[in-house]
Amino acid sequence: MKKIYTLGLIILASAHLAKAQIDPLLLKTKVADTGKQALNMDAIYSRPFTAVGKLPVALGGYMEANWQYMGKEGVSEGHQFQFRRMTLFVASAIGKKIKFLSEIEFEPAEKEIAVEFAALDFELHPLLNLRGGMIVNPIGAFNQNHDGPKWEFTDRPIAMTQMLPATWSNAGFGIYGKYYQKDWMFGYELYASSGFDNSIITNKENKTFLPASKANAERFEEIASGEPLITGKIAFRHQKIGEIGLSYMGGIYNKWKDDGIVIDDKRALRVFAIDFNTSIPVLNTFITGEWAWVNVDVPKTYTQQFGSRQQGGFVDIVQPVLKRNILGWQNATLNLACRLEYVDWNVGKFRETGGNIADELWSIMPGISFRPKAQTVLRLNYRAQGQKDLLGNPSVRSAALQFGISTYF
Repeated sequence: MKKIYTLGLIILASAHLAKAQIDPLLLKTKVADTGKQALNMDAIYSRPFTAVGKLPVALGGYMEANWQYMGKEGVSEGHQFQFRRMTLFVASAIGKKIKFLSEIEFEPAEKEIAVEFAALDFELHPLLNLRGGMIVNPIGAFNQNHDGPKWEFTDRPIAMTQMLPATWSNAGFGIYGKYYQKDWMFGYELYASSGFDNSIITNKENKTFLPASKANAERFEEIASGEPLITGKIAFRHQKIGEIGLSYMGGIYNKWKDDGIVIDDKRALRVFAIDFNTSIPVLNTFITGEWAWVNVDVPKTYTQQFGSRQQGGFVDIVQPVLKRNILGWQNATLNLACRLEYVDWNVGKFRETGGNIADELWSIMPGISFRPKAQTVLRLNYRAQGQKDLLGNPSVRSAALQFGISTYF
């Protein structure tokens, strides 16, 4: 309860401090259309915001909750109810071509309130804009475009959250821009930020695990290696074809120097990702996917359970089957959906035997979703999953039935 009070105080303080500085005429009521054609880099601002009266900030947010019944090898812990998260957006147009946006997330399961994004933008030219603060690194598509109401599934993609560290944000600065010509759109982003540390290879998972660095709050004040993490992305969209994005994130992750004394070799981390989304004409089938490759310089003294290479991704296929007025909701939509996922946490072979290192997971998740309006979704999913250990023993099978709700507000 104390943390909820703290969240409220943050919002009120933001509004009070901004009151004397911000022109309220720059704030407009905005309701985002989640189906609008845009680049994934626009997801940060393509959200529902509402300005209330003369309040100098515009507010918005989303929540998601679900029920699930999960079993592993025939053993289940029974029914589970989960309130996944509630996120609050606070935005302000401080002046002409100067805007601020923050994203504050409350995750009950983690028992924490976290600021995921808080950045100030200076719009100099459509192709050159400055951004600084707490930025969301543009690796792949999901890390920036992660809002629950946009997806037909209760769970976030495994590869993007358990191989990559989505949602992954850091203190940093950078530039971005967009260009439009007829049916074509082009966008880019380039940031230098804080980043990873030794925890990616020294963690309770006992494997190479990038999300471990999320627990290091010190990354918002200092960089373990003393060298910035570089993240860059370019994206192209054709209104009739779809969008493709190519991104890179890399840097030195370990503390290799202490008080000017070299204590270790520099060890690099590099991530490459490709993402794509499109809508098939006539059928309106929406397809989105992402694949990433992770390369980590792991010390030779480590055992082979710490993989130096990882790869994984997902594909979502969403097919609208009914769109009409239902129970007073205009243009309500019923969708059939399916997600295919795969992750290999250790790509390679054992040095001693030449045999394949397994440590991989696959998942198939069919589902049904109902949207009474674009910003609200009810979703029913079934997950079938298999996971092999390092030695490639027969897969451990698990299954889950999930029902969830998510909405912008």
